[in-house]
Amino acid sequence: MKKNWKILVAASSLSLTVAICAHGWSFRQEKSESKAAAAPKPAAEMQRLNFYVGEWDYTETYPKSAFYPGGGKNTGLYTSKLGPGGNSLINGFHSKGPVGDFEGLLLITWDPKENAYKSYVFGNSFPGAIVETGQFEGDALVFRSELSTGGSTVKLKNVTRLVSPGKLVSEEYFAVKDAPETLFVTVDATKR
Repeated sequence: MKKNWKILVAASSLSLTVAICAHGWSFRQEKSESKAAAAPKPAAEMQRLNFYVGEWDYTETYPKSAFYPGGGKNTGLYTSKLGPGGNSLINGFHSKGPVGDFEGLLLITWDPKENAYKSYVFGNSFPGAIVETGQFEGDALVFRSELSTGGSTVKLKNVTRLVSPGKLVSEEYFAVKDAPETLFVTVDATKR
C-alpha cells in the first residue's frame, strides 16, 4: 500500500508539473506571438534601402586633383546589414590601394522629425563622425553635409544610384566655401 501511495504521489506530482509547464509554455507562446505581432514594421523609407543589404565588391576611382595628382584606384569590400528592427542600416567598408588604406563604418536611419535620412560616417582617417542628411532625388539617394576644416567650410554631397540589380554607383563631391562642386571619388560596386 505504501508503495502504491508513493507511486500515486509521484505520478500526481509529475502530472501537476507537466500541467504547470504546459500552461506556462502555452502562455509564453501566446505572449511571444503577441509581442511579435505588436512589433512595428520599419518605416517605408528604411524598407526602400533594403537593396543595400549584402556584400559588395567595389572600386574607388579618384580623378586627378590637388588631393591625388596622379589619380588612382582602390578596391574594397562593403558589407551592409539591417540594424535592430530594420530601423537602420549598418555598413562596414574597407578599401586599399595606391590612394591609401581606408576603413570605416556608415550608419543610416530615417529621422521622422526631420523627414529625412541621417547618415553617420566613422573612418580611420578622421576623428569623430561626419553627419549627413539625405533624401531621394528621383532614383538617387543624395546625402549632404558641411564641415569646418582649417578655417574653411567644406560642403560634401554623396549621390548613390542602383544602376541595375546588384550594381550601384556612388559619387562623392566637395566644394570649399561657395566654389563649384568637384568630383572627389566614384565608387562602382557589384553585389556578391
